[in-house]
Amino acid sequence: MPDAELRHVIGARGVTTNGIHDFFDLAEALLDPSNVQLALSHLDRGTLAVLAVSGQLTSSNSVPSLNAVASRLSELGSTEVALTDVARRVDVLHALLLAEHTDGCCIPYDAVSAHLTTWPAQGLPGAAELATALPPTALAAVPDSEITFIDQLASERAFAVVSSIAELVNELSREPARQLSRGGLGLPDTKRLAAVMTAAPDLVAPILDLAARADLLARSDGYWMETEAGEAWLLERTTVRWATLAAAWRTALPPIVADILPGQAGLHWGEGLSAFIAWLYPAGGEWMLSQLTEFARDAELLGITAHDTTSTAGASVLCGDPEAAAATMATALPAEVGAVYLQHDLSIVAPGPLAPSIDSRLRGLADVESRELATSYRITAASVNRALAAGENAETLLAFLASISLTGIPQPVDYLINESASRYGRVRVGRLAGGANAPIAPIGDDTVFLSYVSSADAAMLGTIAVDQTLAPIGLVRAADGEHLLSRFAGDAVFWALSDARYPVAAEDDLGEIVHLRRHQIARVVVAPTVDTARNLVEKLRLGAESGVSVADAWLARQLGTAIKAKQAILVSIAMPGGAVVDYLLEPASVSNGRFRARDRRADIERTLPLKSILSITPLP
Repeated sequence: MPDAELRHVIGARGVTTNGIHDFFDLAEALLDPSNVQLALSHLDRGTLAVLAVSGQLTSSNSVPSLNAVASRLSELGSTEVALTDVARRVDVLHALLLAEHTDGCCIPYDAVSAHLTTWPAQGLPGAAELATALPPTALAAVPDSEITFIDQLASERAFAVVSSIAELVNELSREPARQLSRGGLGLPDTKRLAAVMTAAPDLVAPILDLAARADLLARSDGYWMETEAGEAWLLERTTVRWATLAAAWRTALPPIVADILPGQAGLHWGEGLSAFIAWLYPAGGEWMLSQLTEFARDAELLGITAHDTTSTAGASVLCGDPEAAAATMATALPAEVGAVYLQHDLSIVAPGPLAPSIDSRLRGLADVESRELATSYRITAASVNRALAAGENAETLLAFLASISLTGIPQPVDYLINESASRYGRVRVGRLAGGANAPIAPIGDDTVFLSYVSSADAAMLGTIAVDQTLAPIGLVRAADGEHLLSRFAGDAVFWALSDARYPVAAEDDLGEIVHLRRHQIARVVVAPTVDTARNLVEKLRLGAESGVSVADAWLARQLGTAIKAKQAILVSIAMPGGAVVDYLLEPASVSNGRFRARDRRADIERTLPLKSILSITPLP
């Protein structure tokens, strides 16, 4: 077999590399009853019927040609079986090393046929039942009048999950969540994210999985963070956001699962689909049901289904038509708005889902207060300072608000923004890594400090020095009395002061204000994967090229097995004159191309060359 096909077999059959030293070990592993059963459990009913009937024809000394197999299946099932269908299934069996497909015949391996004969005793179908059992009734369809309700419910769920994931991505860009070593998130992070998404805690993990599947989030250094794709996704319209999530769900579907999902609107999944899977995979539909359970759960969250029934948009997704799915969903999702109400109490109310570009900029200027259909925000001194730190100024902020406000700019909003802008930069944070500020030193301390805090307002600097909310960054007085020093990097100190609502700005080594970005983007490092199948095939190929012929290797293996089992064998030896002599031997050892054993009949020890051995027959 070509290496690629052999690697495929090893992977598809679930062969572990432990204990496999040569091709004989691999052959034994593939013919082991447990491995054969595992392979059969992943075959559908039609392919199993072809295998079982081929085995019966072989055992009855008939030629198991594809025509003969098709005729026998037609006879058992009282319906015509196409020769092309049989050929396709035989190719599958051949690729999995369950049967040989040669000269237009299907010949199952003896171990596979023998295992199939044990099925009826295990309550599994035999050849006749595999060929004759009819599938369960077709999936039930809901009345046309209910499809409108299904589509409405599906659109509500689609909007809810898109909104939840948007909040999740925004939150993780601000504060990543740590992945536990045993998997999953810790309880504090779960509660935090559930509150942000306004979702039940048990939905946090599934929703996070949906976002990760669409590459909106990724793990970086043990933390879940926003990706560049997630950052771009936040600026897309709601319909595009949903289409991205639905497409990722469809792409992740294993083809074998996608093929059996109902791609017609109004078809109920439920028990009918489970019964069909149990019929289609009689040797082990559990693995299929487990996959279906996970994808069905996500389908409900995305609105591909509602009440276990395919929605109209979901049917388009399953049929591989994302444009039609997005078009259908666009007519049902709430329309986006581009204007808000600014209130005198510094709150901002959106009368509907905001256009993503507006929402993104508003989040830089204000804090989100409620995340319902009509989102509300609140402007604070800290939030304005955050916007100023990101590069905004009073003029750009007021111009932006004026362009989206339906109520003008209330005086308190104007005053807060201008006042915050005038105070911005009274406190400065910089790094202690070269430049003019490097000589700053602490009082009587050898600690290595990485950043400093300065202010012309001595009273404010004194307040910062004793502020207990800043204790985690460990600020200490410098010897000059005009700076505070920290062991932490400048950006960490900056955001700690910003969160504590101080008018802080970051500066470079020349004292110029620089704008920091708080969003943390995941740095995805692809871990090298070990291709165990490739390594195994390479090892086996090297062993096969050692100069030992296959026949000699097989003889040595048979003798080695007999020696371990202390089993007597009948050995046929080719003599120099051309005669063949049979010896009844008790094998002792094999080395250097020679075989040592005790002759039971002559009661003497014999040493025979392996090249003279014609055959070995183990005795009971």
